[in-house]
Amino acid sequence: MTIEIHRDAWGIPHLRAADADELARAQGRVTALDRAWQLEVERHRAQGTSASFLGTEAAAWDVFARRARLDDTAKRCFDALDPETSRWVRAYVDGVNDRLAEGARRTPEFAATGLNPGRWEPWTPLAVWLATHILFAGFPAKLWRERAARHLGPEAVGLFAADGPGTSGSNGWLVSGERTVTGQSVIAGDPHRFIEDPGVYQQIRLSCPEFDVVGIAVPGVPGTAHFGHAGTVAWAITNAMADYQDLYEERLRRTGAGVEALGPDGSWTRALRHTESVEVAGEDRVPVEVIETDRGPVIAGGPEGLDDGTPLALSLRYPPRVTGDLGFGALLPLLRARTVADVDRALDRWAEPVNVVQAADTAGGTLHRVAGRVPVRAEANGMRPVPAWEPGHEWRGWHEPPRAGLTDGVAVMANQRGTATPLGVEFAAPHRAERITALLGEKERWSAADMPAIHTDTRLASAAALLDRLAALDDLPPEAAGLRDRLLRWDRRMDAAGTDAAAFAALRGEVVRRIAAHPALAPLTEPPAYPEVLLPWLALVPRVGYALEHLLTAEELYGIDRTAIVREALQEVAGQPPRTWGDTHRLTPWRALPGTEYDEPGLSGDHDCVLCTSAVPGVTDRAVRGPAARYVWDLARREDSLWVVPFGACGVPGSPHHRDQLPLWTRGDLVPVVTDWDRLTKETDDV
Repeated sequence: MTIEIHRDAWGIPHLRAADADELARAQGRVTALDRAWQLEVERHRAQGTSASFLGTEAAAWDVFARRARLDDTAKRCFDALDPETSRWVRAYVDGVNDRLAEGARRTPEFAATGLNPGRWEPWTPLAVWLATHILFAGFPAKLWRERAARHLGPEAVGLFAADGPGTSGSNGWLVSGERTVTGQSVIAGDPHRFIEDPGVYQQIRLSCPEFDVVGIAVPGVPGTAHFGHAGTVAWAITNAMADYQDLYEERLRRTGAGVEALGPDGSWTRALRHTESVEVAGEDRVPVEVIETDRGPVIAGGPEGLDDGTPLALSLRYPPRVTGDLGFGALLPLLRARTVADVDRALDRWAEPVNVVQAADTAGGTLHRVAGRVPVRAEANGMRPVPAWEPGHEWRGWHEPPRAGLTDGVAVMANQRGTATPLGVEFAAPHRAERITALLGEKERWSAADMPAIHTDTRLASAAALLDRLAALDDLPPEAAGLRDRLLRWDRRMDAAGTDAAAFAALRGEVVRRIAAHPALAPLTEPPAYPEVLLPWLALVPRVGYALEHLLTAEELYGIDRTAIVREALQEVAGQPPRTWGDTHRLTPWRALPGTEYDEPGLSGDHDCVLCTSAVPGVTDRAVRGPAARYVWDLARREDSLWVVPFGACGVPGSPHHRDQLPLWTRGDLVPVVTDWDRLTKETDDV
C-alpha cells in the first residue's frame, strides 16, 4: 500500500492515496503521529477510564461516561453501520493502531503519566464523537430550569434564559455570488468550544480519485464532518441549539432479581443492571452501579434516590442510544459531494449533534438547513425532567429538519432564534447574528480576504443594559461620576488594549456577584445532589452573569434593588487601579495534564461579541471558550480560502508546529489554504 503524506509550511498534513479506505488509514496514521496523547485521552474519556492515569479530577467524568453507557452506545452504533462505512471506519482505526506506539514515543505526556498506548476498537471513533458531544445540547439546563422555577416561580425560566455556561456555539455566514467580488459564494465562520491544548480541531487535506477535500477534522474521527471544501462545493455548521435529549425522573426499587422501574402504564418493569468500577490513580477504585430503564441509562441516583434524600433517580434518553445511529453514514457521502444537492442528501443521514448547515457550490447553489435527529414529544420534556411513571412523555417520531433561504444574498447563523427555533428551548442572544448581518450590509461586494474583519469584530451590544442603568445614576462621588461618564462615552468595543473595556468588565463582574448574593436568590445557592459533571449548568453566579442583560431590563426582579447594586458596584470599581482588558482576559486552555508553561496571551472579544472569547462574568475574566478554528471557504478559488486554529497542527510539545499558529489566531490572522501539491513538502510515500 502506497500512501503519500505531504506537509505545508504550517505542518498541516495533505494526504493522498488510491482510494477512500487507504486514505482513512492514512488519516488515522498521521493523527496518531501528530496527536497520540490527545487520541488516548479521548479514548479513555469515552470508555470512562481516564482517571486511571489522570487521577481524581477525572473520576467524576468517568463515572458519568459509564452510567451514560457511552462506549456501549458507540459499539451499538458501529454494529449498525452500512458495510462501506464500517470498512472505512475500520481502516481509520487500523491506521491509528499502526502508528500510535510511535506517536507515544514522541510525546512526553506518556512517560510523565506512565501511560502505555492502548488498542483502538473499531467503534472507538464513534465513542470519541459521542463523548465529545454528549453535553453539547445542554440537557443539564433542564435541571436548572426546574430549580429556578421551583424556588422563584415559572417566570424565572425566561429571565435566566441565555447561552448557558456549558453550551457550545458558533458563528457562520454565507455570502452568495451576487454579493461577492468574484461572483462565487464565500462561507466563513468560527466554531466556539472550550479551548483545549492540543486543539479540538485538526486541519487536514484528504485526496484520492473519488474526492479531494480540505477540511477541519476532529482528532480520532475519520473525514471532515463539520467543515470542508471539496473544490466545487463547501460546507460549514453551527450548533442549532436544538433540544434532543430528555431527562426522566425515575422511581426505582430493588427486588431479589435486581432493579425495577415504574413505567407510565403503572407497572414495574425490570431494568438492566450491572456493576463496574472506575480505577483512579493513587486512590481506591470507585464502584459504579449501571442501571438502564426503558427510558435510558440512569445517570444520577438509584433505587435509594439522590444523595439529598430525594426518592428519585434521573435517566437520560438520547437519540443514538434509542436508534443505534450517530449519523456516521453521512461522512463518506459528504467527502464525495460535488454539489449542494449532494451535501443535502448526505445530511439527511445525520443524527448528532443537531446543526445548522450552510453550503454553496460553484454552480451557484446554496443550502441553509438544520441537520440532525430531534424527537417529537410533549413540550414539558424540553423544559424540565419529566416523570417516567406518567403517560404523555414518550417520543413519537422525529421532526422534519427545517430549511431556510437567504436574505439579500446572505445567510447568518450564530445560535440565535431562527431556522432551528421550532426545535429548541433556549438560544443565544441575537447580538452576534445581528452584528454580523449589519457588518455584511456595509458593503455590496465581499471577498474571502475581507472576512477576518468580521471574525474579529469586538463590539459588545449587550453592554447597553448595564450602561443604561449607569446613565440613570446621579449624586455620585466624583471618582464614580468620572468612571460613569467614561463608560457612557466608551465605543463598546472589547479590545485587549482597552482600559474602558476592562472597567466595564470589572463593573459587570461586581454587579453579577452582588445580584447573585442577594437573599432572594439564596435558595439557588444550595448545592444540588447531582453528579459533578452537571454542576456547571446549576451554578448561580455564571447563570446571573450570562443572563445579566435580561435581569437588568426586567420590570421587576424579586425585590432586588438593581439601581443600588449598580451604584455600589460603580463606586467599588472606581477606586481600582486602571488596567487593560487583555491584562485579565487571557487565554486559558484546558489541558489533560499541566504542560510546559507559556505566556497565555491577552485577548480581545467577549461572550456576546462576534469575536466570542468567553469569560464567566462574576467568576473570572479568563477566556476558557472561544473560536476553536476560523475558516473562510472561497468557491471561486479554493486556494484563496483561509483558516487557522488556536495552537497548531501538531499536538507534540516541542514540535515547531505545536503552537506556531497561536500568534496569528490571537491577532485574527489566517493561514492560506494550499492546494498546489508542488508547494508542499513530501514527507513519505508509506506512512
